[in-house]
Amino acid sequence: MSERVLANVTGVAIDGRALLIEGAPGLGKSSLALALIDRGAVLIGDDAIELVQQGGTLIAAPPPNTIGLIEVPNVGLVELPTTRASVALILQLDADAPRFPMDVPTREMADMSVPVLPFAPGDATQALRAEYALAKHGLPFPSEAQAATRLAQ
Repeated sequence: MSERVLANVTGVAIDGRALLIEGAPGLGKSSLALALIDRGAVLIGDDAIELVQQGGTLIAAPPPNTIGLIEVPNVGLVELPTTRASVALILQLDADAPRFPMDVPTREMADMSVPVLPFAPGDATQALRAEYALAKHGLPFPSEAQAATRLAQ
């Protein structure tokens, strides 16, 4: 098992898959995460994510130094329940994201190719768009065989 921490990345789990949100400070990573949590997602971490490689799966976990804390803009730090989940998609907040992505690039992370979708921040349907992005472009759940192998380790 190997571990590393990604800074400036917020993560939530939607139906057991990790959606990582990255972007410059002030672009709305925490706000998007809060909107997704309001729709049923569970916080993994805010502004930092610990990546743990287990078997053939990359797991996003809460960072040890800020576990359960999320910044609520204009309110402060709030404590929420957290979870861990297999990494499925990275949303890269970018005001110039293409409206119709033709190809979704990938990033190599711990010997895995993870889809990275440029994603326009800040409109009223951002959380709904993020859920559709995960459904369309995210990695599938690890296979049952992979899950059984992971549990046996």
